[in-house]
Amino acid sequence: MLTRHPSGRPEHSDVIVVGAGVVGAACAYYASLSGLRVTVVDRGPVAGGTTGAGEGNLLVSDKEPGPELELALFSARLWQDLAAGLPSRIEYERKGGLVVASTEAGMNALRGFAAGQEQAGVEAIEVPADGLADLEPHLAPGLTGGFHYPQDAQVQPALAAAHLLRAAAGAGRLTLRLGEEVTAVLTGPGGEVRGVRTPAGDVKAPHVVNAAGTWGGRLARMAGVELPVLPRRGFVLVTEPLPRVVRHKVYSADYVADIASDSAGLQTSAVVEGTPAGPVLIGASRERVGFDRSLSVEVLRRLAAQATRLFPVLAEVRAIRTYAGFRPYLPDHLPAIGPDPRVPGLLHACGHEGAGIGLAPATGLLVAVMLTGREPPLSTGPFAPERFTEEAATG
Repeated sequence: MLTRHPSGRPEHSDVIVVGAGVVGAACAYYASLSGLRVTVVDRGPVAGGTTGAGEGNLLVSDKEPGPELELALFSARLWQDLAAGLPSRIEYERKGGLVVASTEAGMNALRGFAAGQEQAGVEAIEVPADGLADLEPHLAPGLTGGFHYPQDAQVQPALAAAHLLRAAAGAGRLTLRLGEEVTAVLTGPGGEVRGVRTPAGDVKAPHVVNAAGTWGGRLARMAGVELPVLPRRGFVLVTEPLPRVVRHKVYSADYVADIASDSAGLQTSAVVEGTPAGPVLIGASRERVGFDRSLSVEVLRRLAAQATRLFPVLAEVRAIRTYAGFRPYLPDHLPAIGPDPRVPGLLHACGHEGAGIGLAPATGLLVAVMLTGREPPLSTGPFAPERFTEEAATG
């Protein structure tokens, strides 16, 4: 529950959100709806980090039963509600996903995966080989089959973040401070949060939300705690605008294994999707190379080859640009969401890896609920920020 520290009434806000990506924007949005005064601080522009380099995936199809899938299903419902109230420019589209297999062994693996998901509330529809063309007319022939996931959706992430912040500002409770890098987390004599410091001056509040994405570990260290967030680099290829060649979000069964992997090495598994604006987006790669933004021709060649194996029609299409981003990776592939008991007043909302856009509304709502002392709509224990400290102590 939101409490005042002995320093008394905060000068500007009840809570400071560090990070103006989609997760930070969702935290600010739901906190402002809860009646809290919010200041969002970011060293760059809105969506200047991972959010601006994302494809906008809102997926349940790639998640096995467990806490992340539960969070994703909850968030999918929230995205539908948000899409009804936010401008259509956020390009929310409940297009559905199609996961395909090229062998019978791969198809059997998909069946087992989907069976567990269905028990958790996911709608998964098996598609035989001769039914794939009904969903995707340009898909390569010779595939064994696949599963259709109607709950998968897409959004334009940078626009979604901007409009969530605009909606929060419309409530009259948001202060946005862009281009101000947080250089310190301010604490009181008992270690409790008092605010943050930027080159423009101190910003006071009794609560700070760490929504700094890939840089979440750095912000945690400013507050005196460890959170093992690491960057996992990924590239996306963008084609020239096209008619609707790809109707769904289409990927091979290998993608699910890659996102669950702990490997630091390069992994690529094509995810192909059309957009309302026309370009086709082609991902996904992942590798741990620190914050190296160097263009990798090898990665782009792999992505292009895998995409054209799925959709041969793309072989004659021009790729007009590419971009790289860093997914905030935590060792157990679950985000850190909620209060940090090691620093009173510090909350975390980071470490979502490649699922941050999809999980943003649920994360923001949970943070707002925790700030105001309400009962969370789902169990938050698996996302406890201190879980890594506990594992180290008992390991």
